[in-house]
Amino acid sequence: MTNVQKQRVVITGLGAITPIGNTLSDYWDGLMAGRNGIGDITHFDPAKHDCRIAGQVKDFNPSDYMARKEAKRMDRFAQFGVVASKQALADAQLEITDLNADQIGVLIGTGVGGLKVMEDQQEVYLTKGPARVSAFTIPMMIANMASGLTAIHTGAKGPNSCTVTACAAGSHAIGDAFRLIQNGYAQAMIAGGAEAAITPLSLAGFASAKALSKRNDDPAHACRPFDRDRDGFVMGEGSGILILESLDHALARNAKIYAEIVGYGTTCDAYHMTSPVPEGLGAAKAIELALKDGNLNATAVSYINAHGTSTPANDSTETKAIKKALGNHAHAVAISSTKSMTGHLLGGSGGIEAVATTMAIYRDRVPPTINLDNPEEACDLDYVPHTSREMTVDVALSNSFGFGGHNVTLALQKYVA
Repeated sequence: MTNVQKQRVVITGLGAITPIGNTLSDYWDGLMAGRNGIGDITHFDPAKHDCRIAGQVKDFNPSDYMARKEAKRMDRFAQFGVVASKQALADAQLEITDLNADQIGVLIGTGVGGLKVMEDQQEVYLTKGPARVSAFTIPMMIANMASGLTAIHTGAKGPNSCTVTACAAGSHAIGDAFRLIQNGYAQAMIAGGAEAAITPLSLAGFASAKALSKRNDDPAHACRPFDRDRDGFVMGEGSGILILESLDHALARNAKIYAEIVGYGTTCDAYHMTSPVPEGLGAAKAIELALKDGNLNATAVSYINAHGTSTPANDSTETKAIKKALGNHAHAVAISSTKSMTGHLLGGSGGIEAVATTMAIYRDRVPPTINLDNPEEACDLDYVPHTSREMTVDVALSNSFGFGGHNVTLALQKYVA
């Protein structure tokens, strides 16, 4: 493969299951309207918890998309991934057949996988004994199953894998899928992230780490990236999936092209389990690498979909990283955190945020950062407060940073023949 000319890679299909909408159009309309998807937790009784709010997916019935028996043998995160993948394939009008199946792969990242199944079956084990534990516990729990089940449901027989890099997992999956197509190992990939970690143990763990907002009396304003009054992130759930294709493959079937993915930068802070390296050096390097990979100048960037978690550490550090990577041009770039509306989907966040970034390029309109009433002094860039903005978006970046020091930046641009 060393002598194969690198393929151009384009985005031809999008799927989204999110706290503000369970289709691409509903999700995009929600972003443009600044819709809040955060509210009281209803998946379980959170009365004992310090944090009792989250961005839950509403009105999702997996039986609308698959047989009830099949749905019962999947954790919620895998259900999200399979359904969003089917949406994306339908949007791309890409049919998988015996002739092309081995050239179409799946790469769906997740932070924790089937956590709900693990918690539920642990309770069964403790109260009823080992003989009562479900035979499907392991295949429902393991993190690769969103990718595996998506292949089973779609027939994709090409490269199939799963990235598990905390909150960078979805973006890593898209970046790795981009590389597979670019280097000739696949013609198309179903790629993104999926997560369903709003569970008692997960909520308690993040709360004990002092990572979550405790604004239980005002969930609509709890997630406030870059705002001086932010007090932590809000958990979310869902899935965002992109169909990536080689340009030749897309053109041969006259596919609609949303945008082109041109750069992928990934680094590690090698610093701390949960805190970013000071001054955002690792994140800045990921941005720089994505630009270099895409043969882009910093001044070409129009928009950044920020990681923007609404935590004190991330938002100021990410601002420093953007300034370091883009120099003076940082102040001319529109930046927004869509987590202000969806909450933080952990390993699924890179997926839905790449969908948002793609649509921003395709529609020439960027989502807002809601709840940004009083920007922190250290957060002094253009974060598109409150309302969406019409503007030409030729080049856009999507940032994702994960526990363990994982940093990913994806660089996308308008498709030009």
